[in-house]
Amino acid sequence: MITLENIRNALKDAIKTSGKTQTQIAKELHVTQQTVQQYVSGRAMPGLDTLANLCVILDLDANEILCIK
Repeated sequence: MITLENIRNALKDAIKTSGKTQTQIAKELHVTQQTVQQYVSGRAMPGLDTLANLCVILDLDANEILCIK
C-alpha cells in the first residue's frame, strides 16, 4: 500500500541525493528555501504541480516518488 509517509520519505531521499542545494531547488521551483526544507522534514507536501516540477528538476520518474513499482 502506498502511504503519504512513503511518498514523503522518497521525496526527502531524492532531494538529499540530488546533489542540488535546497536553495537551488527552491529557485527552480519558484518557492522559498524554507518551503523545500518543509518538504525534506515532512512538515509539508508539495502540491501536484510542484511535485511534477520537482520530478523534472531532480530528473526522476514520478513513479519513484509515488513509490509505484
